[in-house]
Amino acid sequence: MLRISPLLALGLAAVNMAVPRQAAAHAIESSLHYLNGSLELSSSFSSGEPAKDAVVRLLKADGSPGQELGRMGEDGRLALTLPPDLRNGRVDLQVDGGPGHRDYLELPVRNGQVQLDQVSEQPHRHQGLFQWAGITALLGSAGLVVSVRRSRRSS
Repeated sequence: MLRISPLLALGLAAVNMAVPRQAAAHAIESSLHYLNGSLELSSSFSSGEPAKDAVVRLLKADGSPGQELGRMGEDGRLALTLPPDLRNGRVDLQVDGGPGHRDYLELPVRNGQVQLDQVSEQPHRHQGLFQWAGITALLGSAGLVVSVRRSRRSS
């Protein structure tokens, strides 16, 4: 029979809690369309409920909040007007429905127009921190288990 140390079980539980998961109620999914020459953003939770009142903003190069472009309407839609100085390059867009309720889109811009066929979703920027914390907890727990077993054997 396999015997699992209580410390190992505790370590595995810590890792399980530290590894990020996408909660269905919190996930926001967004899409962009050109409608009658205007850029329209649609955002909703994975449940299908519109992300009403979510703030839409550009992000600065360092990831901090930049210019606010507006708020989503009751139907989870917003007609976007990008700043006129965005001619060419890439810009990050954030749909912010509050903590844990965000979506990130990377928009390639050419001649002031978003290239819809090249838009990509960006993962949440702090996800790696939780993964490293989980790995550290696992390694620390494993080291503690080995240390306790060695001390018991030498007694």
